[in-house]
Amino acid sequence: MTTSTEGAAAVVGPSRVLVLNSGSSSVKYQLLDMRDHSRLASGLVERIGEETSRLVHTPLVGGGGASRERTGRIPDHDAALRAAAEELAADGLGLDSPELAAIGHRVVHGGLRFTEPTVITDEVLTEIERLVPVAPLHNPANITGIRTAQALRPDLPQVAVFDTAFHTTMPEYASRYAIDVATADAHRIRRYGFHGTSHAFVSRKTAELLGHAPEDVNVIVLHLGNGASASAVAGGRCVETSMGLTPLEGLVMGTRSGDIDPAVTFHLRRVAGMSADEIDVLLNKKSGLVGLCGDNDMREIRRRIDEGDARAALAFDIYVHRLKKYIGAYSAVLGRVDAVVFTAGVGENSAPVREAAIAGLEELGLVVDADLNAVRSASPRLISPDYARVAVAVVPTDEELEIAGQTFALVDN
Repeated sequence: MTTSTEGAAAVVGPSRVLVLNSGSSSVKYQLLDMRDHSRLASGLVERIGEETSRLVHTPLVGGGGASRERTGRIPDHDAALRAAAEELAADGLGLDSPELAAIGHRVVHGGLRFTEPTVITDEVLTEIERLVPVAPLHNPANITGIRTAQALRPDLPQVAVFDTAFHTTMPEYASRYAIDVATADAHRIRRYGFHGTSHAFVSRKTAELLGHAPEDVNVIVLHLGNGASASAVAGGRCVETSMGLTPLEGLVMGTRSGDIDPAVTFHLRRVAGMSADEIDVLLNKKSGLVGLCGDNDMREIRRRIDEGDARAALAFDIYVHRLKKYIGAYSAVLGRVDAVVFTAGVGENSAPVREAAIAGLEELGLVVDADLNAVRSASPRLISPDYARVAVAVVPTDEELEIAGQTFALVDN
């Protein structure tokens, strides 16, 4: 996997990269300067297509600035990106700047073909479109963002960085489902994994924190946000991950069930009379923490637990139990574990989750120091005592920097 996020780079020529993350109804963007990895601006356009559309733009040049906000209907992604471009231009950072080297796009699903960041051509875009059936909620929005960016800057390199790419190193026995091979191959059914840019960035930064090269350490990464995934990374290469054909498999998440007996879907169809679409909505949007207790915000769940709420406590215990199962399983997969690392919104900010997930795993060499765990910091840090056989760490993720780094490494030649 090509990476370029290690310290400031000696750059000659254009050095800025615009990172776009186009969702079904939103666009997130950041403009970075790869000379020193500084952020020049960031923004979010949300509720695209609704009367309550909102754009929040934050200039970050010179230590930061006040955010600007637009409200009112933004009809589509094309209009959203053009509005974002106007905000960037107002700060002297417009898309027509000669300092802009490339635009990097987060693309959720790259299948088996795309294992590296890739310059987008018509052929590449056609292949991303062919993957829509296995990523119907994500790839269409990514494609829309790419096409609009191409229209705005047709002369500029556009690079796709794939969520699935980091996981393509999984061995066949880890990526295959035990179903009929011909059926699986005909319909591209296999385990792909997601959150790859985060797992790549965090596993590498964890090795750096330990003072070793990535190829010398084995790491279990726990990316815990509203979406959550785990990965086993051996010597810098992913050998197992919790998400599968879609982001539904694996850990308990904010609104997704994670692992579930597939026969539940048949049961709901036959006994409850639910349609395939209704079951899809149930498992992806009405399950997980929100299905268990009505909240998917871990801060609110912890507040409710402190007040004696039994449903919230059970939801927390189920969430943590699944984490423990994956830590144990991935310890077996790796054989030797040098670190377990927490990242993303919950992983970085919820000390109770980290403490509970590691509690009772002393036989695996895992211990958390209560005082270190209680510290809030934006820096990578160890939260295990010096005597622990396996390090436990908190490493803030930076998917935008990872995408920018991979994009710039590809076009800077």
